[in-house]
Amino acid sequence: MKKHVAILFMSLITSFAFAQKTNFNLLVGTYTAPGKSEGIYSYNFDTTNGETVLKSLTKGPKNPSYLAISPDGKYVYTVNETGKGSTVSAYSYDAKTADLIFLNKVDSKGADPCYITADAYNVIVANYSGGSLAVFKRKPDGSLTESIQVIQHIGKSIDPKGRQASAHVHMAKFTPDRKHMVVNDLGEDKIYVYNYNYNGGEKTLTEKQVVKMNVGTGPRHITFSPNGKFAYLVHEFNGLISVFSYNNGTLTKIDEIGTASKDFDGKIDAADIHVSADGKFLYETNRGDANTISVFSILANGKLEPVETISSMGKGPRNFTFDPSGKFLLVGHQYTNEIVIFKRNLTTGKLTDSGKRIEVGAPVCLVFDK
Repeated sequence: MKKHVAILFMSLITSFAFAQKTNFNLLVGTYTAPGKSEGIYSYNFDTTNGETVLKSLTKGPKNPSYLAISPDGKYVYTVNETGKGSTVSAYSYDAKTADLIFLNKVDSKGADPCYITADAYNVIVANYSGGSLAVFKRKPDGSLTESIQVIQHIGKSIDPKGRQASAHVHMAKFTPDRKHMVVNDLGEDKIYVYNYNYNGGEKTLTEKQVVKMNVGTGPRHITFSPNGKFAYLVHEFNGLISVFSYNNGTLTKIDEIGTASKDFDGKIDAADIHVSADGKFLYETNRGDANTISVFSILANGKLEPVETISSMGKGPRNFTFDPSGKFLLVGHQYTNEIVIFKRNLTTGKLTDSGKRIEVGAPVCLVFDK
């Protein structure tokens, strides 16, 4: 009996300690060329006040634009976006110091990888210019094998500026149940849903559904509601958000809503989209001539209701993320070389400028180690 009480007591202490944790690592992926960045940056972020301190800098990697932390928190994987010679790199990761130790790198199997994700078994990469999707097995020491599967997309669409002359895989995201993977192809105006078998070798991903979007819109990033019932896709060219119901690997479009005012006639160039952890609000960024972040309330039926659209306080708001407390939202501005930190009202979803900034060259991916 005493033993069980002791175990329960220790469990309560551990839970309380986690709840009281206020300092987390923020990892930032960047473009090193051309730009002011030297590699991958790690900061200590204090959730009580939004203050940051540089903790570690990993110099050397070329254009480590997007990165992912393994589920066990022991490894970090990055793309090296360098054209036809692009690679994927593996690092061991010390959460206490935020130091990264290089393990190995492998051919990305496609030019300009722009997104990367990892689970306990595999690392999956979206190759933008190459129009391909590549799967890499994780070894016990965290390093990567050569690709075990490559899926080449071959379509195109109608964009008059040439951005859709060929397939451009822009994102590969696990569904909330981890049984499927959603892959957005900006060049084809299509969303692919693949069945995911973590131990499937050259058939790790098998096609389940292809969703054709409106031509010339450029599907870019997608996010899911925490309950897994809805998905939200932002189109790069016009900033529209398509709303889907989701069930067991099937997406069904139920609504669509704009993010720019009807009288806006500049370049929208939508970038990123995320749902708050409480499932109440959705946020989306536009670059181009807009440089805004839009806030929407999520209704019970999954549809969106506009809350506000404000300046992102910089140029080129690429990737953004919520801090672990949900009280702050951080936006990486690729062209003004800084991360803007907004305060987030947990009740209304609205954002206000905290006045705090992180100066870093060409930030394009922000990931918290939770």
